[in-house]
Amino acid sequence: MVAVATDSSTPSNDKPRRARRTRMTGAERRQQLLEIGRTLFAAKGFEGTSVEEIAAKAGVSKPVVYEHFGGKEGLYAVVVDREMGRLLDMVTGSLTAGHPRELCEQAAFALLDYIEEYTDGFRILVRDSPIPQSTGSFASLISDIATQVEDILGREFKSRGFDPKLAPLYAQALVGMVALTGQWWLDVRKPKKAEVAAHLVNLAWHGLDGLEPKPRLIGHRKN
Repeated sequence: MVAVATDSSTPSNDKPRRARRTRMTGAERRQQLLEIGRTLFAAKGFEGTSVEEIAAKAGVSKPVVYEHFGGKEGLYAVVVDREMGRLLDMVTGSLTAGHPRELCEQAAFALLDYIEEYTDGFRILVRDSPIPQSTGSFASLISDIATQVEDILGREFKSRGFDPKLAPLYAQALVGMVALTGQWWLDVRKPKKAEVAAHLVNLAWHGLDGLEPKPRLIGHRKN
């Protein structure tokens, strides 16, 4: 009888091994869900997004979403809070110049930079939120940014002989002007960012440059 040689290292009944799927850590899964939720909320809004869709995009079951955030509302709140913190940090961190006009430029660029780099986040922020966030609303965020600006305006007003108590009013007006222009630019993206910033500062600065200490109304209405 002739012996038949066999390869003992590869048994004939062995099946090809499947590649093991790397399991995400809790922190990685949470971050994944935040990114997916952020994209869906920006595209569809809070009401148009479901837990089922979030879970399906992440390749998990619905209970996983509830485990990390307690539901869609919890996920949405974290997304909004993170975006509001990011925008506030970008604006306040940009105010480093000494000259007031350059500070206006820096603030305008900071908001436009955020819109350009974090478009989904800005779309979420400017929507009316259906649930309260720990950091407040977009209006309160704009107010926080204006508070940073009013100190700068207050010093400028005082040096020009104007009433520094009016600085908060002008700060709200200036920041609101930039924010609303940003909402418009979010979709049109024309002209280019630097040109938008230049025109915003042109209006703001030359308006301040010719500011009347006690402005008068020229119409018939006085109250």
